[in-house]
Amino acid sequence: MINSSTLSYSLILLFLSNICSAQILPGSKQVAVSHSGIALANDVFSLYLNPAGLAQLRWRELGAYYSPSPFGMSELSNAFAAYSEPFSFGTIGFGIMTYGFELYRENMISIAFSKRLERILYGGVTFSYKSISIDNYGNSKTFIVNLGGLVYITKYLRTGFAFDNISRATYGGYKDQIPSTLSFGLSYDFLDNLIMNTALIKEIDRSEVYSFGIDYQPVEFINIRSGFKNEPASFSFGVSINYSLFEFEYAGFNHHDLGLTHQFGVILVFNEGKSRNLAIKESFISN
Repeated sequence: MINSSTLSYSLILLFLSNICSAQILPGSKQVAVSHSGIALANDVFSLYLNPAGLAQLRWRELGAYYSPSPFGMSELSNAFAAYSEPFSFGTIGFGIMTYGFELYRENMISIAFSKRLERILYGGVTFSYKSISIDNYGNSKTFIVNLGGLVYITKYLRTGFAFDNISRATYGGYKDQIPSTLSFGLSYDFLDNLIMNTALIKEIDRSEVYSFGIDYQPVEFINIRSGFKNEPASFSFGVSINYSLFEFEYAGFNHHDLGLTHQFGVILVFNEGKSRNLAIKESFISN
């Protein structure tokens, strides 16, 4: 169990990591649209944002994400990996995370299950085993449950929700050390190559966060993304280069006080070279 009197430096790192959702939820695309894609959730990193979205993927995906020095501090570096595999009974996902440095470290292992419940309805759950370790002050472990849902209102309009840490898990018996967050979102295919997303994110005992993001594909192999949110006031942007099985992704995230930080990702997509959005639409229409 972690001693209640912790290193002040570790507390600063914990504070910085929790004021910026870019350090909580991974995926360069997710960061680039300011985590407004609750109702989009259409790649392997949906495991962390909204697990219901994994069932949209009728092919396997493998992704890696890395933020090397958020806000110029290598001590805040974080890395995630995720894998999803579709089966006849649903989609299963696996994920791992590491955050921090030798004096302060968080690690997490996750497993998710997602299923198409009805023609327009998807559901998902993620179970995570998370540990925290602070040098000279001990360590603690906990078990976290996240839920997600996704509904197609029309072929072009989706709504989704996610409830993170529904189990109200915490470290060492101290309350509210791990946020419990309820999120709602809308995603609309404004054009075949332009998706608009918006989300309302409410952490228990904190003010609501509103976010907005767009994902635009000007040519076949390139996606350009941008977004903003109000709390903390920030904007984001990113680009994805899609070639063969690979999606190479970059995202920038600017905090009004802490400055700019960078994230990088790569996803292997085993869907026979089709556009991700087109493949999902074809799957939705055919079932």
